[in-house]
Amino acid sequence: MPDIFAEIGWSHHIIIMSKAKDLNEALFYIHKTIDEGLGREDLRRFIENDEYGKHGHALTNFSETLPAVQGNLAKEILKSPYNFDFLQMSEKYNERDFEDKLSRHITDFLLELGGGFAFVGRQKELVMPNGKSYRPDMIFYHTRLHCYVVCELKVVDFEPEFAGKLNFYVSAVDELMKGEGDNPTIGLLICKHKDDMTVEWSFRGMDKPLGVSEYENELREIKEMLPSADDIKANLEAEEAKD
Repeated sequence: MPDIFAEIGWSHHIIIMSKAKDLNEALFYIHKTIDEGLGREDLRRFIENDEYGKHGHALTNFSETLPAVQGNLAKEILKSPYNFDFLQMSEKYNERDFEDKLSRHITDFLLELGGGFAFVGRQKELVMPNGKSYRPDMIFYHTRLHCYVVCELKVVDFEPEFAGKLNFYVSAVDELMKGEGDNPTIGLLICKHKDDMTVEWSFRGMDKPLGVSEYENELREIKEMLPSADDIKANLEAEEAKD
């Protein structure tokens, strides 16, 4: 038996054994439990969200832009799709609404991103030597990769120009924020949907490490079609008043 089997509790093993379809999936969740210090409820949530199935589905150019060791680890930290059911979004929302909600639920957002992500700031101003300033949506620092992660959020399908803008932001963070001991900054774009070929062609000629993932919040959209607790209470009170 691998040594890591002894590093998690028996109750965690029971959850994993009852849910995992094969040994590779079981080992994935064992490693996740150890690396991210997952409690039983967090582990159940990870499995219910099919973290194993999402693993490695983000499209990246890490193989071409990062050293092998860092590139492999960087691929492991990204997934697709991300589950944002916790946002409670309305049916129609724009990028500012999306960003606002993620900022207010930053703890849930960090948990969904995975272990190692530390929040640096939202709309952090990057001032170039010529005086011009730019503000990427969000910036994180990853403690295992030892690098900044620039995150751009889109509520629409991926478009090629998104890659160029993200590439610029990564260059700016490398120039203005990256320290002596930091590894190259990584760019992550999270959008509603991505076409793999469009993303791959957009990456051609880009020299910065970039990744593109999708997000989903379909469960929340279904929930919003149901009456709220206040609506149910009001209806009950109205019925009681009739009686």
